[in-house]
Amino acid sequence: MKNYQNRSISSIRVNRKRLDERLKKMATFGINKNGGIDRSLGSIEDLRTREWLKKTWANTLHSKVWVDPAANLWAEAGGTEDLSPIAIGSHHDAVANGGKYDGAVGVLLATEIIQKLREEKYPLRHPMRIVSFSAEEPNPFNISTLGSRSITGVLKKKDLAHVTNGVTKENLTDTLKRLGGDVELLDERILKPNDLRVFLECHIEQGRNLCDSGRSLAVVTSITGIYREKIKIFGEANHSGTTLMKYRHDALLTGAELSLALEKIIVDVNRNDVVGTVGHFDVFPNSANIIPGQVELIVEIRTSDKGILHQIVNRLSQYIDSIEKERDVQIERRIILDQKSVPMDSDIQKTLKKVIGSMNEPFLSLPSMAGHDAVHMVPIAKTGMLFVPSIDGKSHCPEEKTDLEDIVKAGNVLLQTVLALDKELD
Repeated sequence: MKNYQNRSISSIRVNRKRLDERLKKMATFGINKNGGIDRSLGSIEDLRTREWLKKTWANTLHSKVWVDPAANLWAEAGGTEDLSPIAIGSHHDAVANGGKYDGAVGVLLATEIIQKLREEKYPLRHPMRIVSFSAEEPNPFNISTLGSRSITGVLKKKDLAHVTNGVTKENLTDTLKRLGGDVELLDERILKPNDLRVFLECHIEQGRNLCDSGRSLAVVTSITGIYREKIKIFGEANHSGTTLMKYRHDALLTGAELSLALEKIIVDVNRNDVVGTVGHFDVFPNSANIIPGQVELIVEIRTSDKGILHQIVNRLSQYIDSIEKERDVQIERRIILDQKSVPMDSDIQKTLKKVIGSMNEPFLSLPSMAGHDAVHMVPIAKTGMLFVPSIDGKSHCPEEKTDLEDIVKAGNVLLQTVLALDKELD
């Protein structure tokens, strides 16, 4: 075994060439004619990726590889002491026509870090685990972060029992079985607090903060809260040719006005960590010659600041009251999601910042405005996230791109963070 007492561990670096080759290889699974990636839960490409990962882990890490009841993939390399493992990972699935880096970066960096430490024969006290979670992305089963939510007990066996694929109609339980999971065992094999000592996830930012700042790394401070309302507007359907403008009660125009009101409220807040969207809009009867009589839409607000959220919702309520009276329509509102912001572990943030500082690398501290598997690992382990840039802020599209040099920097930061935490934590 190599002697690290008289040698700086800071000299250990990830293998750039190997990392690049694996990123390119994973990008071949599910690539379509547009250059995007189709790799949704249960697809042939999902299965092919899983088999490649399992083979890679078994052959190069010489590690134990297994599939948990939620069909998450795991590998473990042992430590020198009887301590809870340090885990690193992300997800390997992709949205329809998605990008080559979302999720893949985190899984392949984890693979490289563990392989490099094994090659160096570095005597880690804690066991090391890699995880690639199932179905982090939206999918035909309409359950995102499926793997992390299931294995941490947020989703139970009963929640998954009757879920089906919206396209193929296959039962989710059968899909997970095909992938090596077993929902029947889920409730008895969930991860419990301290089953893992640490969970680290590296991910592309999926926004413009790093790109615009010219920096390569961001330490994630929290994962944003997400608030959603389903709003129904009841106007009056009528003939589009014979109904004078002054007699109309147009549900679509009411919805449009409400959407613009939300935009104004969010713009007035003037914060980069606050966004609002109306991304779902159904019109009834949806005919060219009928004034829309009913509309259903979903308002989404994302922020880590609960006080700001309350201010936005209160202002939106005032606008809605005014619009409802002015247009003589009825508006019904129902909260369908009120997910709190989740902070990343303060000790992990400090260690990441210390390591980045030792490399003389400028960085940002940012909240994540997208959801990630890490949010569900917080009750289980000390959890932290590291971001790398998304060029031009593009993600979930074929144009998604992150420079290899930035990924390598993140890999070296994560590797040194693992070494630091292995020393600091019992």
